[in-house]
Amino acid sequence: QVQLVESGGGLVQPGGSLRLSCESSRSIFSIPSMGWYRQAPGKQRELVARMASGDITNYAAAVKGRFTISRDNAKNTIYLQMNSLKPEDTAVYYCNALYYNGLKLTDYWGQGTQVTVSS
Repeated sequence: QVQLVESGGGLVQPGGSLRLSCESSRSIFSIPSMGWYRQAPGKQRELVARMASGDITNYAAAVKGRFTISRDNAKNTIYLQMNSLKPEDTAVYYCNALYYNGLKLTDYWGQGTQVTVSS
């Protein structure tokens, strides 16, 4: 079993910045994929940013140029730096990790961290 623990959410004014962290209980060194999703009230969960093996990244169009995903293998942690935040970025942000368990790929999720962008 893998535990993912997010931190760094909170209340920020429009135009501000936050950095989310997600620490995994298992090494992320050779993980196939790890990333961030978000879910706003009344909406479906959506991809925000993802990093695959080889540090290949992809971002949702709505956050490209404002958000940056990164990783620290030594700390088994990924980050989401969020700049120029907008009210529409308000959501619960979830960390996701895809691990091999033997030959089987398994999805793991964190508990979520609230991000609220409001003046």
